[in-house]
Amino acid sequence: MNISVLSIGPRLYSTKRIREAAIQRGHKVRVMDTRKFALHLEHETPELFYRNKRVSAPDCVIPRIGHSLTSFGTSVVRQYQQMGVFCVNSSSSISSSRDKLRSLQLLSRYDIGIAPTTYVRAREDILPAIERVGGAPVIIKLLQGTQGLGVILAESLKVAEAIIETLQGAEQSVLVQKFVAESKGKDLRAFVVGDRVVAAMRRVAQGQEFRSNVHRGGRSEAVELDAVQTRTAVRAAQILGLRVCGVDMLESSSGPQIIEVNSSPGLEGIEKTTGVDVAGAIIEYAEEQVAFPELDIRERFSVTRGYGVAEVIIAQDSPFANKTIRDAGLRALDIVVLSLDRGGEVIPNPSSSRELRPGDHLLCFGKLSEMKAMIPIRKKGRRRKRPIITKSS
Repeated sequence: MNISVLSIGPRLYSTKRIREAAIQRGHKVRVMDTRKFALHLEHETPELFYRNKRVSAPDCVIPRIGHSLTSFGTSVVRQYQQMGVFCVNSSSSISSSRDKLRSLQLLSRYDIGIAPTTYVRAREDILPAIERVGGAPVIIKLLQGTQGLGVILAESLKVAEAIIETLQGAEQSVLVQKFVAESKGKDLRAFVVGDRVVAAMRRVAQGQEFRSNVHRGGRSEAVELDAVQTRTAVRAAQILGLRVCGVDMLESSSGPQIIEVNSSPGLEGIEKTTGVDVAGAIIEYAEEQVAFPELDIRERFSVTRGYGVAEVIIAQDSPFANKTIRDAGLRALDIVVLSLDRGGEVIPNPSSSRELRPGDHLLCFGKLSEMKAMIPIRKKGRRRKRPIITKSS
């Protein structure tokens, strides 16, 4: 197949390794500078130009979008998607992961560990917000920081307040995050490809440095993640819609806590530390998935009047509880169950003999008026956990 790698650094380790892995498997590869594209839009004709020449659609695009090019780079990826090209990571998933606040907001709706985080604007809200995450010491992060830049450890309330006020005065948006003492100076990086962790390492800071990033001088060691850590990393990738990513986690006393999900993780550290051919795993995944470009189900079916996609929870007192899909009569109501989530285990295209149990999360397509009757009334003060939606491979 023809593969386009979007990267401004053809000599960077990650870009070179992806290119090498693709060529070794008999594919044609072109590394393209993201900055050299132009987008052209007309009726039913989304097009891309590269160095002023019209681009023919490749079979697959592997985005390696740097932070400084997030806005334009994701626009290029989105244009490829509109042209029907399979992109290893979608435009929307890259955008979500790049915004630390948005990514944590998305993760916070699900049963997945994240470091307690707060975001404030008014000066009088700073100290109460710090107390809500457990008090000092706290970690202060710039929303757009990368490779450990813009991450500060504040040892006391006064220091934290002064740092936040200074950064806000410079029109910088910051997050305040709980400091997990037991993980000081170390974290886990899990490299997720598709629905599995292909390699993992522990990063350990050196000396008095609390940031474990390799770019900050930290050392790394290969690790085997336990079942909970593996599940957390894969679920985080699924929630953000990323097919290839690096998931950074803290090892806390209450279990793994997500601190960041990177949509363009570097390959050098993970490959040299673990000896795993991560680049090869990315190409193998692309080979398997290239026939399935991004599809927004809600957008596709929203034009069908009266029909749509909805997420339904089977309540304890639901008339559908403890009945099979067939006996519940969903098909007769013009409702098709696309997937069933039970305690984090996703069952795609469940058979009609599958029994529905209280607490099951269903992703359904059908008549909205009928599905509305299936959705329980939300009780005041309670929030509903969201199911994980995954694509069957």
